[in-house]
Order: sequence, then C-alpha cells, then structure tokens
Amino acid sequence: MTTIRQLFGGDMRQYGMIGALIAILLFFQWKTGGLVFTPTNFINLVQGNTYVLILALGMLLVIVAGHIDLSVGSVAAFVGIIVAMAYSQWGWPEWAAILLGLCLGAIVGAWQGFWVAFVGVPAFVVTLSGWMLFRGLNQWVGASLTVPSGPIMQYLGGGFLPDIMPDVIPFNLPTMILAAIGVLAVAWRELSKRAKARKYDLETVPVWVSIARVVVLSAVILSVMWIFASGNVGTSIPVSGLIVIVLVLFYSFLSTKTILGRGVYAVGGNRQAAALAGVSLRKTNFFVMFNNALLASVAAVVFIGRAHASGPQDGNLWELDAIAAVFIGGAAVTGGVGTVMGTMVGALVMASLNNGLSLMGIGIDRTQVIKGAVLLAAVALDVYSKQQGKRSVIGMFQNAWRRNRGEPGTSPALVTSAEDASLANSATETPTSTVPVQDVARPGTSDPLGRKQ
Repeated sequence: MTTIRQLFGGDMRQYGMIGALIAILLFFQWKTGGLVFTPTNFINLVQGNTYVLILALGMLLVIVAGHIDLSVGSVAAFVGIIVAMAYSQWGWPEWAAILLGLCLGAIVGAWQGFWVAFVGVPAFVVTLSGWMLFRGLNQWVGASLTVPSGPIMQYLGGGFLPDIMPDVIPFNLPTMILAAIGVLAVAWRELSKRAKARKYDLETVPVWVSIARVVVLSAVILSVMWIFASGNVGTSIPVSGLIVIVLVLFYSFLSTKTILGRGVYAVGGNRQAAALAGVSLRKTNFFVMFNNALLASVAAVVFIGRAHASGPQDGNLWELDAIAAVFIGGAAVTGGVGTVMGTMVGALVMASLNNGLSLMGIGIDRTQVIKGAVLLAAVALDVYSKQQGKRSVIGMFQNAWRRNRGEPGTSPALVTSAEDASLANSATETPTSTVPVQDVARPGTSDPLGRKQ
C-alpha cells in the first residue's frame, strides 16, 4: 500500500477530479456514439475553451492570494475591441495592435493592483467597479459594433501547427515530434529526481514506480497528441493549445520555484505569518491583480482571433468560468492552496461538460444547471471534510503533491488547511523577522498578535 501511495502521490482522493474528468469523457463518448475522442472534437474542445484556460491561470494566483477578480471578462472585452479597431480602423500594423492590447492589459492591471495593494480597497470592490467600467468602455469605444480581427490574430486563435511532409507521412509530424519531446521531458524529470535523491541520501521510490509513472504519463501524452496529429489534412494541435502549454509551464515554475510565487501562497494562507517571514504584502497583491489583467489581454487576442471579430457581447460571464475552474481544480476558498495543474484539470472538466452536453443536444439552460451543481459539489466536499475533523481534501492534494516533489517544510503531520500550505512555502525562504515562522502559525497556538490559529 505504501508503494502504491508513492506511485499516486500520497492519497487517492487527490486524483478525484482527474477521475471525474476521465469519467465525464468516457460517459459522453458512450452517449454520443464515439464523437468525443475524435480529432475534430478535440480541436474544437481546445480552441473553444482556450480563453478559459488562460484566464484560469491568472485567477488561480488571485484566489490563492485570498482575493477574487470579477473584472477579467470585461477587461478582455475592452482589450479585444481596442486591438480589433487599432488594426481594422486605425491602420495600425497587426503586430503593433496586438502589442497595444498587451500594454493596455498591463495598464489596467496596474490600475486595479494600485487600489488593492496600496490604497487597501478590497479586490472584490475594485474588480466589481472594473467589471462595470470596462464593459461600458467596450460598448462605448466600439459603439456596440462588431469589428473584424486580422490574420495573425486568427492564426493565434484558430490556426494549427503546420505540417512538413503531408504527402509522405499520413499524420502531422511536428505534433508527434512535440509528443516525443514531452515523453523525453517526463523521463528526464524522473531520472533527475532519482539522481538528486541519491546525491543527498534521501529516500526514493522503487524503480518500478518511476517506470510506471513514465509509462502512464507517456501513454497519455502520446495518445492525446496522436488524436490531434491524425485529423484532417491541414489540422494538428491548435496554436492556441500550444500557447496554453507554454503558459502552464511558465506559471508552474513561477508558483513553485520563485520567491514571488511562494509569497502568493504564503499571503493567502496567513497574512501575518507571511509578513513576519519577510513577504511584501503590497508587492504580492499588486502582482496578482496586474498578472490577471495581463492574462485577460492574452485571452482577448486569442478569442477574437478564433471568432474573427470583437463584439459587444465578448467576455460575458468569463470571470465566472475562470473562478469555477479554479475551485473545481482544488483551490481553497480561503486562499493559500491551489495548483496550476489542478486548475487546468478543473477547466477541462468544465470544458468537457460544455462540449459533451452540446454534442448531446442539451440546451444552455440545463448545461448551466449541471455546471453549477458540479461547482457546488466540489467545494462542499472540502468543506464537509474539514467540518468532520478530517484533513482537508484540497489540503491533502496540495501537500501530497509537495511531498512528492521532495520540497522542504511539508511534513505530513497535522497539515489541515491553507494556513499550513503557506507555511510549507514560507519555510523555504529566509525570514527577516526574529520570530521563527514555525512558531508564528503552528496550529493550535496564538500568533504574536494574539490571534488563535
């Protein structure tokens, strides 16, 4: 049993949403007569939900830091109409119009980050204001009209990785080359992990466990990429999907390997402990708001590219889809807990529900009912677990994942909530205070301000 837990990362319940995603896909594959696992459907699934995946990455850091952002849909709509008008009406080069949109997203993020981090206005209020402000600007600047986008934007939102030998090989070769690179990366990561464990005389898993991990992950990578590569001539993995992959890799590194990323978790878990550990609350809060608006501008460019135009209804309820993806993916409502990969799984769960129900001909009304029920069940499961005196399901996901990576400060003892996840992050940094971090926020004690932890 111990070896099995080593293989699956600690506790089988942490893979609940992955199991749910697989079950959803298999169910709709059965109910639709095999339409789910087809190249055309997988392409539509990715291209139609890229903007949600991108927004969910930014929303993850906002929620982990203990905030909420209601404005990203309106920000994306505002940026989208400006980019489209700069290209089609103002005569800007398309690359300059795209750059303008990214800069505009950065300015919006700095504006909202200023009010949250330096003035102290709650993020809910700031972004509620932004939701109304930028929605109005979208319709005012665009005169509630639909404005076409350019060919570069359309390629980013609806293009494919080009083939190199379509007349010789009956599948998209570059897509399978990427799959091979992914397999090699998985194998290299497992080998480097074992080499590091041997170097520092750390306990490591049996060889067969490492082999099983590599085989399972490689099979998934090759299978998914083969579906993309074996579609109609001229199709392959979408460019928008490649953009998401690059962003996932970047934000996985940012959130786990940088002081800034660890500070986000520390602030969300316990603000007082984070401040005593030397984390800048202003810098962290400013960053998460700035980053979220910047990613909203990226999502805007990708979306108007696939839609071939920007319109007054763009961005409606996008923020709710992003928030739902983060919570379904395992983020704690109170902040401090959440992973990039978990968020991607949550977003894919929502996307798969939309896709499968659409294939079955079920209307948007019942689709919304089902999605709402899934979101409520995902969060209620964690709340119920903690009310029964058990360890948080979400907390187990985060801490088992960290223990699997061999990160310091992640002892399995008494980690019950987002507060302890923040300690696991802040314990790896050099505190500037003379108060030991482990004494500041140890469960069952009081912090220097007299608050019960």
